[in-house]
Amino acid sequence: MAVRINLTTEARQWIVNRTLAGATHDDVVRELIAAGWQKPAALEALRLVQADSAKARVALSANAPTTKVPEPDLATSPLSVDAGDRHVRVLLAMREPRLVVFGDLLSAEECASLIAAAEPRMRRSETVDRATGGVQVDAARTSRGMFFGRAENELTTRIEQRIAKLLNWPATHGEGLQVLHYKPGAEYEQHYDYFDPSDLGTAALLKHGGQRVASLIMYLNSPEQGGATTFPDVGVEVMPQRGNAVFFSYAEPHPSSKTLHAGAPVVTGEKWIATKWLRERVFG
Repeated sequence: MAVRINLTTEARQWIVNRTLAGATHDDVVRELIAAGWQKPAALEALRLVQADSAKARVALSANAPTTKVPEPDLATSPLSVDAGDRHVRVLLAMREPRLVVFGDLLSAEECASLIAAAEPRMRRSETVDRATGGVQVDAARTSRGMFFGRAENELTTRIEQRIAKLLNWPATHGEGLQVLHYKPGAEYEQHYDYFDPSDLGTAALLKHGGQRVASLIMYLNSPEQGGATTFPDVGVEVMPQRGNAVFFSYAEPHPSSKTLHAGAPVVTGEKWIATKWLRERVFG
């Protein structure tokens, strides 16, 4: 007798994605078991998706990233953009991928205050565990880091509200600021910021605000050499200058977004950055 389960939309979406990616039925069952499912439940989940494939594809479509993404108002090619409590300079703008380099997003005092508030809480940076949706230490990321809660204090709340105004995206639709510290030789190898739909752990991550749709990397200091943010698909390197930031969006969680990027090794000095990831829906 089949086991009765409540198959969530996220789990259904993952099964459809894995199947479309070429995984066999045995692969799907084995991966579900590795993620903690009992075998009878895994088999029943696969059966439900097979028996209701049309509805599964509707669910997949309904939960795919919206084509609406954060977007600064650059229609008139302005030299600066009103971000509420300050005007932020526009230094570079690309359409494909959507990539904008901003100048003076943060003041020198704000940069120093973020570093000071973050430093006591720093630890070895982690990455998303693609199998479970949890976090893990990864050799590809050799920085130290920490997360502020959203609207944790007056400083982070002010910066989050400025970002929301600048990018026309609700402050509630973003993760808390992450501060990272790179010493000489530290780097973050090439990666995407979105959650890969084919990863088993993505279903759990999407429960908390949906897919990531954009990233904003803010530079809190200027290392002497190295530490650029590189975009190899389009041959762009953004040099880390204190107070500046690079924004990029990705309407679809796919390499076609051309948002593959990396934090190049710091050569001399050190690098401090603050990252803001923006979600489809309210994050929490």
